[in-house]
Formats: sequence, C-alpha cells, structure tokens
Amino acid sequence: MAADRQDWQFDAFNDGSLIDFGSIISRKYNEFLGEYTDQLKAMQEALSHSLSDAWDFTMDPASLHVLPYEQASLLQLIKTDNKVFNKVITVLASICCEIKHLEYEAKDEFYPALVLYGEGEEEDQQQIHEAYIKIGKMLSVFQNLTNFVERCGDVVKNVIQQLAMLHQGKKSTTSVMNVQGVHFEPVYEHLGDLLTVLITLDEIITNNVTLTQHWQLYKRMIKSALADPQRYDLDSTKLRQLDKLVNRIDGKIFNGVIFRSCVTRAFDDGYVIVTRNNAFEEEFRINLTSYLKRTEQSHGAEEIDQRNNIIGVCGLLVLHYHVFRIVEKKTVKSILEYAKKIPGVHVVGNIVWFISDFIVNHWPPAANSKNIDRKLIVAANGAKSSYLAAASQSLSKDVQQFHLLLSTWMVQMESELLSQERETSADLNRRYKLLVQGVTFASKLSLLTRAFVNMHIVIGKPMSKSSVLSVCRMVEMLKAIDHTFHRRSVVIAESINVVIQFVVYFLLRTIEKSKKRLRSDKKYTEARLDVLSALILAQNALNGPGTKERILICRLALCVALQMRVFKDDELSSLQGLTRALDIIANLGHKLKEACDCTFVYWHNVIFPVYLQDLFENPPECHRIHYMLGAVRDCVPMLHKAKHELNKGSMLNNFKDAVMSEIKEHLLQPLCCEIETDLRLHIHSHLKLDTRNPFKVGLKDLSHFIKCRPIRFFDNFISLKDHVTNYLEETFYNLTTVALHDWKTYGEMRTLASQKYGLNMAEAHLPSQTLEQGLDVLEIMRNLHIFVTHYVYNLNNQVFVERSSNSKHLNTINIDHISNSIRTHGIGIMNTAVNYTYQLLRKKFFIFSQFLYDEHIKARLIKDIRYYKENKSDLDYKYPYERAEKFNKNIRKLGLSSDGQSYLDQFRNLISQIGNAMGYIRMIRSGGLHCCGNAIRFIPDLEEMPSFLEYVNAENLSDDTKKAATNLDDVISSLVKNFTEGTEYFKMLVDVYAPEFRDPKNKHLSNFYAIIPPMTINYVEHMIAAKEKLNRKNKVGAGFTDDGFAMGVAYILKLLDQHRAFDSLHWFRSVKGKFMKEMDEIRRSRQRGREDEKLQQTMNLTLKRLETYSMEFTLLNYSLNSARIFFRAEKIITEKEIKDSKVSDTESNIDPSDIASNVTALE
Repeated sequence: MAADRQDWQFDAFNDGSLIDFGSIISRKYNEFLGEYTDQLKAMQEALSHSLSDAWDFTMDPASLHVLPYEQASLLQLIKTDNKVFNKVITVLASICCEIKHLEYEAKDEFYPALVLYGEGEEEDQQQIHEAYIKIGKMLSVFQNLTNFVERCGDVVKNVIQQLAMLHQGKKSTTSVMNVQGVHFEPVYEHLGDLLTVLITLDEIITNNVTLTQHWQLYKRMIKSALADPQRYDLDSTKLRQLDKLVNRIDGKIFNGVIFRSCVTRAFDDGYVIVTRNNAFEEEFRINLTSYLKRTEQSHGAEEIDQRNNIIGVCGLLVLHYHVFRIVEKKTVKSILEYAKKIPGVHVVGNIVWFISDFIVNHWPPAANSKNIDRKLIVAANGAKSSYLAAASQSLSKDVQQFHLLLSTWMVQMESELLSQERETSADLNRRYKLLVQGVTFASKLSLLTRAFVNMHIVIGKPMSKSSVLSVCRMVEMLKAIDHTFHRRSVVIAESINVVIQFVVYFLLRTIEKSKKRLRSDKKYTEARLDVLSALILAQNALNGPGTKERILICRLALCVALQMRVFKDDELSSLQGLTRALDIIANLGHKLKEACDCTFVYWHNVIFPVYLQDLFENPPECHRIHYMLGAVRDCVPMLHKAKHELNKGSMLNNFKDAVMSEIKEHLLQPLCCEIETDLRLHIHSHLKLDTRNPFKVGLKDLSHFIKCRPIRFFDNFISLKDHVTNYLEETFYNLTTVALHDWKTYGEMRTLASQKYGLNMAEAHLPSQTLEQGLDVLEIMRNLHIFVTHYVYNLNNQVFVERSSNSKHLNTINIDHISNSIRTHGIGIMNTAVNYTYQLLRKKFFIFSQFLYDEHIKARLIKDIRYYKENKSDLDYKYPYERAEKFNKNIRKLGLSSDGQSYLDQFRNLISQIGNAMGYIRMIRSGGLHCCGNAIRFIPDLEEMPSFLEYVNAENLSDDTKKAATNLDDVISSLVKNFTEGTEYFKMLVDVYAPEFRDPKNKHLSNFYAIIPPMTINYVEHMIAAKEKLNRKNKVGAGFTDDGFAMGVAYILKLLDQHRAFDSLHWFRSVKGKFMKEMDEIRRSRQRGREDEKLQQTMNLTLKRLETYSMEFTLLNYSLNSARIFFRAEKIITEKEIKDSKVSDTESNIDPSDIASNVTALE
C-alpha cells in the first residue's frame, strides 16, 4: 500500500500556497525584538541614576541651574581684627544686598504685571466695566508698588547718608574711618541699579496708555460712588478708605513721579548733613565720572550687560544735582556724546529709553541753554534715525559674522567639554574663555536684536523682509547658544566650580604678594592697618564658594586696599580682570538667562508669517524652527505673571492660538498641499501636465520637513510627519467617498507617499467600485428626471435598460448594482432617493393633470364614458375595441410633435416615466434588502440575538469595551430591523398623493380609467414597432421591454381608487374576444382559399400580425396585473371562490374571467 501511495503522488508546483510563512514571521519577529530592545535601552538610560552627557532642551522635564547660595550671614563673613572696618564693610555690603533684592523684586513682580496690562486686546473691544475689573485686580500690585517705591526712597537716602558720614574730609573730627583715596565703586554701581529700576517703572507706566486711561476711569468711578454711596449700596466708610488708597497710589506712582520723588526728597536731617558736604560731593563726582568712563569703555568687544549702566549713570547725575545743586556740564556733555553712538536702551517689553529725552525732562539745568549745548541735544535726537539706518545697513553682514563666530564656538564647546579627563591650567583657561565667550555672544546678539526691533516701533519705520529674516536668524542664534549650554549642563556644572577655583587661585596669589609686601614695611599707620585688614578680608571671602555675597565683600575690601599703592600696575589690571571674570563665571547661569531671554518676541509676533514663509521655501533649514519656538516659549513665565486678566491664563491661550494659527497658515497647510500636489503630479506624470525640470522650475525636497523631529510647541508637540499623514489620510478618504472609481489612484498615492516621504497611512477601508458597479445610486438620484426618460424598466427581472447609446453597448441597472451602491454610501441614501422621487412625481403629476384637464381630451373621455354606461348591456359589459382604436387615431388630428408623436404618445411616455420612477423605488428597496442580507449573513439567528453588552458587563471589562459592545449591538439590531421589516415605500407614496387625487376639486382626474384602453393600443403599437427595429441595421428607437407603463397605470389607478372602475370595462377580455374573432375569420378564409397561393401568404401574414398583437396585449395584461399586486388592488381570490360566488354583473362589474386571469398571473 505504501508503494501504491508513492506512485500516486503528484509533482509539486508553486501556486503561491507553499510560501514559507514561518521564515517571514520569524524575520518580522526578530525585527520587533530588535526595536523593542532599543526602546528598553532608551528607557533604562532615561530612568537610570547616571545622567546622560547630552540633554535635550525640548524634552527634558527639568533643567540644572548652577547658582551658589550663601549660607553664612554677612556678620559671619566679615570678620577681622579691625572692628571699625568690619562695621563699615558690613553696612555697605548690607545696603548693596538690599538693593539687589529690590531689583529682583521689581523685575520679577512689577515689570511683567505693568508692561502686560492691556496687551493682547483691541482697544475697540474693551468695555468700561472690564476696565474697572482689571484695575481692581491691579490694586494689590499698585499698593505693593507704592510700598516698594517708598522703600527704595528710604534705601537711597540711607546710602547717601552712609556715604556722607564716611566722606567728611581730612579735618573732620566725626569721621568714622579714614577713607581718603577710597572709592567704593560697587556701592555707586548698586545705587545706579536701584535708580535704573525706578526710571524703568516710570517709563513702563508712562508708555502704557491703556493703563493710564483705565486708571483715570477708575478714579472717576470712585468719585461718583463717593458722591452717592447709597445709590450703589456701598459702605461709605470703606469707600472713603478706598478713595484714600487710590489717591495715595496716584500720587506715588503715576504721572512719572516715581524717580522724581526719590531724588528730590530731603537728604539732610538732624544727624547727617549731606548737601554741604564738599568732600562727599567730590567723591560722588569722581565715582560718577569713573562709572561713566567704565560704561563707555564697555561698549566694545566684551560687553555683556553694561549697556543698561548708562541709565544708572544718568540717574546718578540727576541725583547729584538734586543733592548738591551743582551743574556738571562736562559729565552731561560726555553723556550726550555717548548718546550719539547709543541713543537709546531697551529696558523691558517694547519700551526704549532714550538718553537725550531723559536729560531734557529730568535734569533741571537742561532748561537753561547755558548749561547744555542745544546742538548736542539735536545731534542726540538725530542719532536715533542714523543709528537705525546704520544698523539696518550692516545687519546682514553682522548676522553672517555672528553666524560664523557662533558656529566655531559651538564646535569648540562640543569638543572641549567632551574631554573631562585633563584639567591642566591650559584646559581650564580654554574652558573659561569658551564659557565667557558664549555669554558675550549672547549678550551682543540680545542687545542688537532688542534695540533694532524696538527702535523700529518707536520711530515708526517698517522693517524690510531681509531685516525681518536677519532678526529671526539672530533670535535663532540666541536660542542655539542657550541650547548649547543646556546640552552640556552636567559638564558645565562640574567645570564652573573648577574654573572658579582656578580664577580664585590667581586672585589669592596676587593678594598674598601684596600682603607680604605690606607686612615687610614695619611702619604701621592707621591707613596701613585698614589696607591690611581689607586684604585679609578679601582672602577670607575668596576662600569659599563663589557666591554673590563673597564676591561683593571681596570687591568692597579691595576698594579699601587700593587707597595705598599696594598693587603694581600689572597686578592691578590683572586683579580687576580676574574680579570681573569671577563675577561672570559665578553668575554664569543668571547672565546667560538674561542674555538669551527672548520675551520681547511677544510684542513682535508679526515677524512669524515672514519667517515661516521663508522657512517653507528652504526645506533643508527646517530644523531652525526648534530655536524660534524655543524663543516663543520664553514668553510663558512672563505671561503667567499677568495680574489683570479677567480669565486666568487667557493671555497665554490667546498667544498660543495666534502663533498656532500662523504656523498652520504659513507652514502646515502649504506643506500638506505641496506634498499632495507633488504626489498627484508624480502619479499623473504620464499626462505631462507641466514641466518638471528642476533646472527650470527649481526643486524643493520636502522630505526634510518629514524627517524633522517633533517640534516643542509650549506644552505640546507638533509632528510635521504625523500632521501631513493625517491630512493626506483625511483628504484621500473624503475624495474617495466622492469618486469611488478613483480608489486605485489614491492607493497608488499612498504607496508613493510611503516610499518617497516615509508616510505610513491607514487604508480608507471603503468599498471600492468594480466593473460591475454600474451607474451609481447617487448619480441616478441627482439626475432622476433624465434617468426615467432614457431608461426602460423590466418588471419581471427588475432591471433597467438604457433606451439608446452612442456606443455598441447599453448600460443596465439591476439589484446587485443598487446593492453595491447602498453598501458604498450607506442605507441612509434609500430615504434620500425616495425624497427625490417624490419631488419628481410632483412635477410629472402636474403635467398629468393638465393633459386630463384639456377640453378636447376631457370632452372625448366623458363622451366615451357616457356611451359605455348607456350601452354596456348591449356591449356585453365589454368596452368596444373599435371605439378605443378610433380615439387613438383621432387624437393625431390634434397635432404632432417635432418627432412625429401625438399627444397620446406623449401621455403614454409620461405614464411610463412615472412607472419607471416607481420601478426605481422598488429596486432601491430590493437592493437595500440584498445589502442588509449580505451584511447579516454571518448572524446565526435573527430572532434571538445575544447582547454583547451583557457579556462584557459580566466579564467586567473596560469602559471602552462596553462602548464598543453597545455600538455593535446597535449596528446589528439596525441591520436586522432593516432586513426583517424594511419600509413600505410604495404605501408611503400612495398615502402622500391619494388624498389630493381623490379630492373633489380634481374631479377631472376621475376620467383616467377611460383613457387606458386607447393608451394600451398606443402602447402595443409602440412596442411592436420597437421590437421590429431590433432586427434592423438602424436600431434607433428599438426596444424589447417597457414595463414602466404598466407600473405607472397601476400606481395611478391606486391613487384614484379606480381599479374596480377599470375592471368594469373588461377591456382585456374585449381585446381578447376581438382578436380571437378576427383570427377565426382568417383561418376560415384560409381554408376556403387553399388554392390561391398569394391569398394564403396574405392570410398568413395577417394571422401572424394578429397573433403578435394578441401576445403583446396578453403580456401587457400580465404586467399590469402583476404591478397591481404591489399596490394591493384587490384581494387574491381563488378559483373555488369564483365558482361559488354568484354576484350580479350589474352590481359588481367584475368578470370572473378577469379575476381568474389575475390568479393565473400570480401563480
């Protein structure tokens, strides 16, 4: 048996079923394991304790800020054997720390709240009651600001008095300490910073027109309420307190009085005389001149944050005048000369502070032309435009230069910070220079960018497109520097401590040399002891972390040490440089944050459209958008500090929406459309729609956008790849639903998108049209009036056939086609088709009524009805064929149409069109049942359907699963209901028209049954002629079926309730009898004339014609009776019931033979 089985084995062949699926599955499983392993490694690295070397600015939930905080107090830090010296340094250091605290409070709390007031809203949209609410929310800020201003005034007075007590001259007996030749420059710098804060607050409030207007409205409202508190149901006591508070705020911070009130207060009191202290005045003037000189020198290669110092210099100048009433013409001249180079300074938001305007408005001697050269004022004012013009002209060149320098610096940073093993002196020196260089680049870029864009706003001069792009490039470079520092945060944090120790080492060595030289001299004096104490204090302060307090103490101590030439010239310059370097390195994070802060873009978001358009035109540079949106994110902390919002977070949300709309309009939408167009042109390249030569039309590689990593947008991410994928999926799906025959084209576009751009799109999962789809239901519905005219209906096969076509083929519509269309568009289209049919029938019935209302037609029909009623007994209750034939012939005398059709021909066509519409409704219902049947063919039992929701609840599955089970139950129940019950569309169309047809006002329609006999003769003649044309060469007008006529007649008979009236004519029995009689006569004549051959041929042809007519009438009878069943014309009566019934003809008007024929037709 084994041998037999081997003999019967067939040769193996590859038909596609022998593919090694095991190897394919194994390969895919290996790929999955590889990807999963990589993901696990990435997760392990992210969750492990060891920090990665490179940090991602957009992905990191936290960042590392290296800013040392001092744990010891100033009293603990300042300890020497010289107690007087300790007290002086402690007082000055405490004052400086207080000023720094006030400066931080103003920048963090008051600047954002004041500068953001009224932003993001149109003035026309602001209501008065909203202004009251906003100012009410700002009252706490104003109250705190009032206290802050008073505190600043007290601090300024304290500083002046403390310095006045120190500098009392050589002859003073109340001098605390010998400070001859000692210049406390840090104190004056801090005093200038505090005055800068006050000047900035004045500028913010003065430039905020909305805030000033709303404040005036609020004051007016308080006055009105105070005049009649009972009207507003207010407590008068509380209202007076509020009015007092408002008046206090108005007098302290509005109308530009913040700075003026601080510098014009009385500095003399019973203990300290300031205004007549000549030694202090001279010291003040020396420090003012020195401060101005340092500010002028800082405008060079290593400028970081010194430009704002000019504001402090001008504030000190005004303070000097108000304290001593001495006019410093030389200093003012030097300041105005500086204003020719730097006319203004950006302070905050979109506010620019101008030197010349401040001198004119706040320095009282400026009112006298003797104290100031007016030409300098004019030159300083003219420098605003000249500065902007020069900056615009050199901007492009500066940007290119910065880009080159910055690229070199970034490469050096990446390479230098990776080498962590070596820490030689040369390595530390290089790291120090790179860190300082990065902050310097950021500061210069920030100053240039902020000054350039805000000067355009102040002067009112629009920026050119090239200038806008250059500004955007500088913003990107700022964030690139920020990102570079962030990427190497860990290494930089480790390096900063080492670099600080490196700098402190050289400082300590220099101080130690000076201390040794000082001790070698045995001549001890009071000044020498103070210097020695200062050097010791500087050493002690440097022997610790590089905190702000220690650096400040070191600087103050060195100021005392410099009263004697204890340092050589080279040592002094080195000491100053090292001190400045220590200050930069120790505060690197803070200075970098200020330099790279791009909150100013909030006021200049009009640059986004130009930037995004340029970015779209240069796909290889699409990665730059990460930096620009990083700059946009800088606005978030500032916007969170807004105090006036009616709805918390509304400003931030509005800003997000504005930026997102710009991104969608100028980047996302053009990108999606461009990729879609590119795919279409590739797919339809055979059509040669336009030239694709890249040397002529250019070429944009849009794949760079797809490869771009997700973009951080505030708290979300924008994935260009996913956005384009979703757009193409939606577009392809929607267009496929509109034109299903294009499914293949969009499938090819999906494949091309995957291959060219790496876009993996989901399939549309729409039913695709095939060659057997036929004419779509949607197209039929839209052109139903044309369809019922150009197609004929076959009742038995339920098929529509095109009447004629220019091609060799005729289109057909059957149930399968309708079912496919319903499966494509959904079951809901069935009701829409019925609605369209209802609209068509309205128009057709209007013509139908007009025809029957015609006097010629109506008169002839009434005449025939009267004749039949009067002679029906003589006629054997059968309508005479001859009278119907005469009606058919005589109606041609009324006229013919251009194509030779009589009025009865046109009326028959109208009935056929109505019947075609009803046949279309029948086919729609059958197609719907067919579609539902295919959809539920896998449901085992339609009567006892299980509920999936019950099973899901029993298993206690998730809510999403429960929703899915509910949807599944609803879908299945809907399908079962549609399949088992369906909708009686015929009954609906009968019920809607029957009342109107049977209304007495439409009595002329009741003559319809009398026109059916001549119309059937016309129909039979038409069908015989159409069938005869099938065998001819010219087949125009050929046809083999037109059951729409029978459907139309049956439908109208039901509407008019004239089934029994028509049956009373016994028309088809009359026709049958007429043709039977004629055929019998022909047969008898043929028997008599057997010998006459020609007569035989004539008789045969006549007999054949009569048989043809008889057959057509019989077919029409069957079709009409079949159609009447759809409309429930009468009950189905069996033959037994017919024999048993004895109904009088005069009463029932029903012939048993007609009912028997109906039964036969049904069987």
